[in-house]
Amino acid sequence: MTVTSIPGGSQGLSTSEDLRQQFAGALLEPGAPGYDEARRVANGRFVKRPALIARCTGTKDVQAALAYARANGLQVAVRCGSHSTAGFSSTDGGIVIDVGPMKASLVDASARTGRFGAGMTWADLDAATQEHGLAVTGGRVSDTGVTGLTLGSGSGWLERALGPTADSLLSAEVVTASGEVVRAGAGGDPELLWGLAGGGGNFGVVTELEFRLHPVGPIVFAGLILHPRSVGGELMRFYRDFMNQAPEEVGGGLALITAPPAPFVPEEVRLKLVCALIVVYTGDPADGPAALAPLLRWREPLVSMVQPMPYTALQKMLDEGNPFGIREYAKVDYLRELPDPAIDAMLDEAARVSSPMTTIVLCPGGGALSRRDPSAVSLVFPDVPWFYQCISAWPDVLQPDEPHIAWTRGFMEAMRPWALDEAPVNFIAVDEPESRLRRSFGEEKFARLTALKDRYDPANVFALNQNIPPSGHS
Repeated sequence: MTVTSIPGGSQGLSTSEDLRQQFAGALLEPGAPGYDEARRVANGRFVKRPALIARCTGTKDVQAALAYARANGLQVAVRCGSHSTAGFSSTDGGIVIDVGPMKASLVDASARTGRFGAGMTWADLDAATQEHGLAVTGGRVSDTGVTGLTLGSGSGWLERALGPTADSLLSAEVVTASGEVVRAGAGGDPELLWGLAGGGGNFGVVTELEFRLHPVGPIVFAGLILHPRSVGGELMRFYRDFMNQAPEEVGGGLALITAPPAPFVPEEVRLKLVCALIVVYTGDPADGPAALAPLLRWREPLVSMVQPMPYTALQKMLDEGNPFGIREYAKVDYLRELPDPAIDAMLDEAARVSSPMTTIVLCPGGGALSRRDPSAVSLVFPDVPWFYQCISAWPDVLQPDEPHIAWTRGFMEAMRPWALDEAPVNFIAVDEPESRLRRSFGEEKFARLTALKDRYDPANVFALNQNIPPSGHS
């Protein structure tokens, strides 16, 4: 199972000069050219100054950076796309192990599998797989890191057809806290693969992922429909009833947003509250119009842009509304049900939104999400009909954060009567009780994850995350 370990151990890399001699990538310290740009993360609320940013080009670079961190007692942050809404992508005074440069990809179209470097974003992976008409459930913003999303969430537009991303993870290469390189999955440790697929970054630095790929694209029938917020109650009820009966090839979500000042939006509703339907049909694009007909024909939309389009375009549909560096605070909950009072509560809270850049996405369950074996991976993704993502966003660093944070917390509280008290690790905010993480996994899964932590990271080197502490650590 062990492939290799770093020569000389942590004591052999105690100085930055020692590290430079064994490091092929870029090492950026405060004051170095490129340091300030490299330390930026997607969530602008977190402005940190790491002592060192190690931009790794391969597994040996990761081993060397970890050895240096251990020798100097540095806090370790692991970064791919830097989209951690909790700010785990960086650290003050520690080391950032940035796997972003590691973008190798190898797709076996006949076997429908692919191996991908840990630095891939979803735009990178989609570009590689769509050359062969293949895909895996990916994030809703294209510059999100593949590795972070896979380990701790796995939600995306294709989940009703394909399940969450983690369900398609076949194997992974991991550098452990001790510097060993191990294979998780077939030919290695299957229990580690089980833990990686939902347990977050608790067990090591993932350097490569292997996925089972699925026939999707390169053209899908998909797009966007806008309706005025005045019909929000009727539309949400109609959408609820439609999706409760929809085939699993129908994916997407209903978003409560402020209409952007974009050319495709009628001038009279720009910067006004609207409802946005994002729709996708993952089967034969020719069958899409019939499958989505009830949604396409409902009332008179403000905008209807649903047509055959590249899957890669669908994956970038929300990018403009989620610019890198925007300040964010998010809450996510699974909903046991979506009765009329829940819809009314959601609309009432959304009418008082604190920022025009905030997005509330109501996502449907069912399909492959209902058929999956929840014990096959550690990922918490319960069989529920709906869940929401409430992502508050605001641009101005001079604007106080607290009103937006308070509004988002209030939205979550308003939806609690219909919500489960569990979520994947990426969706659990740092200000939520630690007990929610344990409760989300359940005692049996949490015990298995703790055993993996004891085995691969007994000193809790990888603590900058939604942490599963080893035995004896609090």
